[in-house]
Amino acid sequence: MIKRRNSKVITIGNVKIGGDNPVSVQSMCNTDTRNVESTLSQINEMADRGCEIVRLAVLNKDAASAIKDIVKKSPLPLVADIHFDYRLAIQCIENGINALRLNPGNIGKRENVEKVVKLAKQNQVPIRIGVNAGSLEKSLELKDIPLSEKMVESAMGHIKILEDLDFDLIKVSLKSSNVLTTIEAYRDISQKIPYPLHLGVTEAGTMRGGLIKSAVGLGTLLAEGIGDTIRVSLTENPVEEVSAGFDILKSLALRTGGVNFVSCPTCGRTQIDLISLAKKVEEKFKYIKEPITIATMGCAVNGPGEAKHADFGIAGGIGEGYIFKKGEIIARVPEDELLEKLEEIIIKSIK
Repeated sequence: MIKRRNSKVITIGNVKIGGDNPVSVQSMCNTDTRNVESTLSQINEMADRGCEIVRLAVLNKDAASAIKDIVKKSPLPLVADIHFDYRLAIQCIENGINALRLNPGNIGKRENVEKVVKLAKQNQVPIRIGVNAGSLEKSLELKDIPLSEKMVESAMGHIKILEDLDFDLIKVSLKSSNVLTTIEAYRDISQKIPYPLHLGVTEAGTMRGGLIKSAVGLGTLLAEGIGDTIRVSLTENPVEEVSAGFDILKSLALRTGGVNFVSCPTCGRTQIDLISLAKKVEEKFKYIKEPITIATMGCAVNGPGEAKHADFGIAGGIGEGYIFKKGEIIARVPEDELLEKLEEIIIKSIK
């Protein structure tokens, strides 16, 4: 079992973050926040997939105004992403936003920071300090130290601004597109601050490359007990980020729920179109919320035994397949009826 880093607990909407609370999965809408209808549609789609926190880009006053209507109908807590303009942060807090993502050192004069922090404190709105390796302060860029240390130094500077104003509803992220830099930065800061950490490898890439980078970066840190919320950044529909996030957490036994799919690699013993079948199984049963394991195996000789840890599974044959439960074959079914029969058996068992 992974021993989690003990961090301060903060609350975003109805989601508790830090301490021994579950690592939560979040994503970010790619809609125009000013379009309330399309933004809510995407939020609901992510909620259906299990997302727990959603971030929204707030680029201007119209977007900040739209927050009011979005918050009223959103099933999930919302974080406003603010850059440079403190007035947008104030407007979002007044409109009911659940949290902010901003760097206090980047929103102007001290008096402007004080205005935002005072209102955030009054409304119990946490602030995520989001350091990105690609947009560090110029003074840090000139320093002859590793990039990960520059990121940590940047974060510590922003944290101090909030602490000096007696504000501690803080979450921190230090994202780089380089996996090793990301890992080093989080390891470093995890020893220096008590606040919860939001993990992410930024600009990770498209589905394949982005998943690999995120799984390695986030997985390494999570296995060390570091991380309280995560986002898998993909150049893809944000819904896919949510599924990937939960898959990473489930692989480390940090979250349960939903189907754990397993399938064997193809080999010379395979007597069925295993690649196609495995994809169909994963697609067909992704709606199930119960924590079960479903296996898709290539041959009837070794398949059931090799996947006896699975709750249910299919083992392929010539023109047919075998459905098994906990390693025991319970049905022999024609190939074109496999999925329907498997679904029938699973639904009866989990009701």
